[in-house]
Amino acid sequence: MTTSTRGAAKTPAVLVLEDGRTFRGRAYGAVGETFGEAVFSTGMTGYQETLTDPSYDRQIVVATAPQIGNTGWNDEDDESGRIWVSGYVVRDPARVPSNWRSRRSLDDELTSQGVVGISGIDTRALTRHLRERGSMRAGIFSGEALAPDAELLRRVQAQPHMKGASLYEEVATKEAYVVPAVGEKKFTVAAIDLGIKGMTPQRMAERGIEVHVLPATATAEDVYAVEPDGVFFSNGPGDPATADGPVALMTAVLERKTPLFGICFGNQILGRALGFGTYKLKYGHRGINQPVQDRTTGKVEVTAHNHGFAVDAPLDQVSDTKFGRAEVSHVCLNDDVVEGLQLLDQPAFSVQYHPEAAAGPHDAAYLFDRFTSLMSTVREGQRA
Repeated sequence: MTTSTRGAAKTPAVLVLEDGRTFRGRAYGAVGETFGEAVFSTGMTGYQETLTDPSYDRQIVVATAPQIGNTGWNDEDDESGRIWVSGYVVRDPARVPSNWRSRRSLDDELTSQGVVGISGIDTRALTRHLRERGSMRAGIFSGEALAPDAELLRRVQAQPHMKGASLYEEVATKEAYVVPAVGEKKFTVAAIDLGIKGMTPQRMAERGIEVHVLPATATAEDVYAVEPDGVFFSNGPGDPATADGPVALMTAVLERKTPLFGICFGNQILGRALGFGTYKLKYGHRGINQPVQDRTTGKVEVTAHNHGFAVDAPLDQVSDTKFGRAEVSHVCLNDDVVEGLQLLDQPAFSVQYHPEAAAGPHDAAYLFDRFTSLMSTVREGQRA
């Protein structure tokens, strides 16, 4: 990515997709060039949480909501220490932010962090194109990066694909850290950071859990050195087929029958550890309005998603695995994609979406309680 910060609002910009389609608008944020996988997010709010979600590493995010930036940028809602998206695409950026917590505009924050964006394009047409053709490589170009369309297309087509990309290590913490329990400490959890969002350990801490966040390269020895009551595998970017290390670690955890909970990338890792395959979705699920059914209760939840890959597991039968019986516990009602797994013979489960959902909705927050109950049950059984 190359960037400049001068005169962005009046600078012409172009978005080029790998199939040759182009969209012309104005620079938004930094001026320069950037590349990534073009994906769309259907959330009408929560853009700050989206932009700072490490799962969006190497992706150019298209906001389907027509106006973005109304609430500006604050110092409280970041999900990590930086913006992770490669680029940002909006139709109508707010001219003046208006919110009591706002400290600066979204445009200013994108500029200060060197994130190249584009505004003023028909994002509905772009979204429909991505739905029909699928997520694809793209580039945003403005200022001195502009060139003839054929040259820009050549640059885009020279970029790597998301399928086969191993990204989780580059977004994860390099050093372990601890998020203390709020109030009385009830449990200790080892959380494997594959691109963890800041609200995730906070949701556990609110339930009396001391969370030891460990690097993606953590070993079984590192995990059990903290004497965990449970192990958590986080969300993260890239292709789960590349995550052999986390799969091996999860296998070790399953062999010891330690209570286990995974979300998003962690769900895909559990799928692989159980012997299921994974595959790339045509355009993925991204946004905060995705309907999912919890098959254990029959309840339908409105949930927050960000995933371009999914687990290939049978929806309507119990599967035999080397760790006992497993079943699909949650399913997306839009397209029947697997949204959760659970083992029936030992304490392990996962979901494909984001129950921490700082920007909402909070329908799935009960899953942290389910994890707490699982650890409590195992502890009581050990005492018996």
